[in-house]
Amino acid sequence: MTSPDVIVVGGGPAGASTAHALARMGTRVLLLDRARFPRPKPCAECLSPQASRILDAMGVLDEVERAGPAQLSGILVRAPSGATIRGSYAGAHGFTPFRPCGLSIPRETLDAILLESARRAGADVREGVHVVDLARDADGRVAGVVTLDADGQRREIRARIVVGADGLQSVVAARLGLAHRARWPRRIALTTRVRGLAGVGREVELHVGRTGFVGLADVGDGLTNVSAVFPARMAREIARDPTAFLFDWLAAQAPLALRFAHATRVSPVRAVGPFASRARRAWAPGALLVGDAADFFDPFTGEGIYCALRGGELAALYARASLDATTPRETDAALAAYDRARRHEFRGKWLVEQAIGAVIARPPLINRAARVLEARRDMADLLAGVTGDFVPASRVLRPSFLLSLFVLPVPHQ
Repeated sequence: MTSPDVIVVGGGPAGASTAHALARMGTRVLLLDRARFPRPKPCAECLSPQASRILDAMGVLDEVERAGPAQLSGILVRAPSGATIRGSYAGAHGFTPFRPCGLSIPRETLDAILLESARRAGADVREGVHVVDLARDADGRVAGVVTLDADGQRREIRARIVVGADGLQSVVAARLGLAHRARWPRRIALTTRVRGLAGVGREVELHVGRTGFVGLADVGDGLTNVSAVFPARMAREIARDPTAFLFDWLAAQAPLALRFAHATRVSPVRAVGPFASRARRAWAPGALLVGDAADFFDPFTGEGIYCALRGGELAALYARASLDATTPRETDAALAAYDRARRHEFRGKWLVEQAIGAVIARPPLINRAARVLEARRDMADLLAGVTGDFVPASRVLRPSFLLSLFVLPVPHQ
């Protein structure tokens, strides 16, 4: 490839989606990732029903489905009190998802498929390339990246736009001075996979305890993803032995202890966090941020992959507009418009995530909400649709919904 128009840093779902969409528009795209794929990635590994629309647009939905993912019909949430919420994606709420089920699949499989789709679309994909800095013009505008070779040599690669899709600890966001760590909620996740977990069904399960919560999801081939989240104040205790900490905690959760009694761990316990990061904005002259590099708020129901894929679509659209602009002012205006589009697209989901984060951190609130949603299946289905990315978040942010959830008398079942 001659000098690229766009360099995408990061080959996960956000980077692959961005690179794929740009390459399909005829843009010269160079995608760089430090890892070599397939590679492990701490993640809940769930895709919402609406994520299938983007997989279809990328031409990989059939390939993903042939890989044997689990089909997920909805969500199950168990509160500390034992009250259980069940919400179906195919509920009677008047909204129709692209697919009636979500998918759950190991990230090693998914990411390799997505990366190959970007390559087939025409992107130049290079693995094992470590980006350490940004190149800049004399006026400070981003003009490419600086990589570090295996022999310690720094090399500059120029491009008109750099897209940071390099995750929670984004080098691009840090070098732009846009990375921002929120004070709340500061949480750490531990993820692994087990075989032989009893009672696994077709729902994403979320079990809330008094010191943390754990998500369970079938990922196909008899494996279950286990993703537990704990307050960052427990980091020192977790660091002593993450595996022992996780399984001791699970054994202390009465509803889960028997189910894990004969389960076998088949992958290392990996830690990630602290969460709750959001860039001050998702653009700078010559650069965009997408996916977890732009924001990560610890989504309780694991919609991060959808947000990464959808964010990549948006980033590609506005990066292309920036490249087609004829003046520096128009170039930057297109990048700034991307940031506004992101906020418009995800603002409602961010509010829902923050509200859920506040509720699960307070047992009386989650217990109260669970009692209501246990009795009001219509409300539970609506919430499932919001987490499935096909029901507008405004439907559960309405005063009538919130009053029913937290103020009005609990209905009888």
